[in-house]
Amino acid sequence: MARYTGPTSKIARRFNEPIFGPSKALNKKAYPPGQHGRGRRKKQSEYAVQLMEKQKVKYMYGMLEKQFENLFHKAAALPGITGDNLLALLEARLDNAVYRLGIASTRRAARQLVGHKHITVNGEVVNIPSYHLRAGDVVGVREKSKSLEAIATSLSVRNSRQFSWLEWDGKEMAGKFINAPARELIPEKITEQLIVELYSK
Repeated sequence: MARYTGPTSKIARRFNEPIFGPSKALNKKAYPPGQHGRGRRKKQSEYAVQLMEKQKVKYMYGMLEKQFENLFHKAAALPGITGDNLLALLEARLDNAVYRLGIASTRRAARQLVGHKHITVNGEVVNIPSYHLRAGDVVGVREKSKSLEAIATSLSVRNSRQFSWLEWDGKEMAGKFINAPARELIPEKITEQLIVELYSK
């Protein structure tokens, strides 16, 4: 299955959460999309709840099914709590760091910037959105891309988004990935234990 590129409001309504950012659609239509969206909701099974949580996080970070599964198994192999490890690995993705730093307004836009070779890591152009950042890596904007309107517009409002595991240098238009964040620092509403239980079946 290819990566979803349809209306983000439709997905946000499915999970009843603004997983792609603020959404007017959630206020106007506070029910799932589709002809049965307004109908009575059946009580969901345990499996359905776990699956919905996994799908929500997958859409949130813009990943394909196999990519997400592979990342989960990588998290499970690391020492510590699997759920915390999974979120730490997700936050260490290059496209996510570009979004968190404010270089892009959404993760989808960040993935596009990376894919179009506008982003560098330690001075070298990297066009792989899933590139895994390590502590101390510096994520920057390619010199030729610093005048892009989309980047300038996003950076103009970045002051409202500050994250303790990232350091931003506005003069250089670059940010340092200090380390993977602790679970309590990640602001998204995610119940990672449900994902762990789903893959543990």
